[in-house]
Amino acid sequence: MSRYLLRRLALSLTAMFGVVTIVFVLLHVSGDPATLLVTQDATKEDMQRIRQAYGLDQPLWVQYGRFIARVGRGDLGFSYRQGVPVTELIGDHLAATFELALASLAVAVVLGVALGMAAAVRRGSGVDTAAMTFALLGTSMPSFWLGLLLIIAFGVKLGWLPVSGYGGADHLVMPAFVLGGFYAAQVSRLTRTSLLEVLAQDYVRTGWAKGLRGRAVLFKHALRNAALPVLTVLGLSFGQMLGGAIIVESIFAWPGMGRLAVQAVLGRDFPVVQGATIVGAAVFLAVNLIVDLVYGWVDPRLRSAVQSA
Repeated sequence: MSRYLLRRLALSLTAMFGVVTIVFVLLHVSGDPATLLVTQDATKEDMQRIRQAYGLDQPLWVQYGRFIARVGRGDLGFSYRQGVPVTELIGDHLAATFELALASLAVAVVLGVALGMAAAVRRGSGVDTAAMTFALLGTSMPSFWLGLLLIIAFGVKLGWLPVSGYGGADHLVMPAFVLGGFYAAQVSRLTRTSLLEVLAQDYVRTGWAKGLRGRAVLFKHALRNAALPVLTVLGLSFGQMLGGAIIVESIFAWPGMGRLAVQAVLGRDFPVVQGATIVGAAVFLAVNLIVDLVYGWVDPRLRSAVQSA
């Protein structure tokens, strides 16, 4: 297991190094960063002073080395617009994004697995049809449209939930359902397909033939083997929730990383855009590393394959 862990950790660090390099290249390809720090009537002398102050007059390889060193120390620079450390801004918004992503993941797991299991166990019945109809609607319905419908229905017409903002658990219900509903639809379809394949295996039929109870076969034997592809999708989904909650956070005025990144892009605050991208990639890789470790723990064949490679 330790060899498997070290190999996955090395791959994650290599990917992270690639992300940081791409972010640095994109910043310099997009134009002269010094133009963002001066007014339109700035003189050439003003531009030169800004370049010297921020080290932009140095050769590109020197700037790249300093950038890598700063990121390695956890220093993501200062916001051009707000004048505060980027890490401080991200720290203020990351907790809200994690809170929303965890609630959305809970919606995806509970709703998606329950519907997938019900559809697989009652294949061909009305329950199966209803569950797959939900999955079809969930994957085809745009999140901004679903969010607006929920706001009109439960926020404006019924007045049960706040239409936007950040606060108690009631503020979390609609954003979590909108963000998690899409992934719940995917999980339900995958759970149904994977569970049907496992239920058709000989060892499951043997268990039933020996008189084991249906729930024991389903939960102790079939569901564990059927969970492997679902775990992978859930891990990727959680990373996508963290980095792809921009629309949901904008609709519900949720003060997370997505909303911070949108405001930074509109304000051309490149250090914040850089920092949000790097932190988002790091979180995504960390989540995938955890999923791979869980995957290896659930399926010993994967560890054996890596050790023999």
